[in-house]
Amino acid sequence: MTSISLTVNGSKVGPLEVSDDLPMVDFLNDYLDLTGTKFSCGIGVCHACVIIVDKPDGTSETMHSCINAATAFDGLSVRTVEAHAKDGVLSPVQQAYVDHFAFQCGYCTSGFVNAGVALVEKLGREPVAEDQVQAAVETALGTHLCRCTGYIRYYEALRDHILSQPALIRKG
Repeated sequence: MTSISLTVNGSKVGPLEVSDDLPMVDFLNDYLDLTGTKFSCGIGVCHACVIIVDKPDGTSETMHSCINAATAFDGLSVRTVEAHAKDGVLSPVQQAYVDHFAFQCGYCTSGFVNAGVALVEKLGREPVAEDQVQAAVETALGTHLCRCTGYIRYYEALRDHILSQPALIRKG
């Protein structure tokens, strides 16, 4: 058993005693009742379970919660899909996915949302040329699996959202 403390969706959590091999997805689901993060493949291939890790320098990255133990997140600040909607209003990325009917069963959606949010935040710091938006979207979402064939709509939704945000596009 190991004691961990971290920040989840802006709230301090811990110290809590957890098994050294407890997957982060189980910690989120069972200890914190945050059930938006899904366990799917269990081997880090599908990306349904990715969460956002916020770094002290203001950048972020997505990490698998199914193949990483909760103890690996000790001292870190993480965001799950539950962090994005505010006061019942979906985030712009979530709304773009809804507007494009991007998902069917929704099982993979939390991973696609977190990857999309991470990309939009990155582009807010480092805008991309308009002709590189599609490539940026493909890089961000390309490893995610959807068993209901939602790929095209996820990609289109994120691309269209980015193109609608002038601050995310590099001029000239």
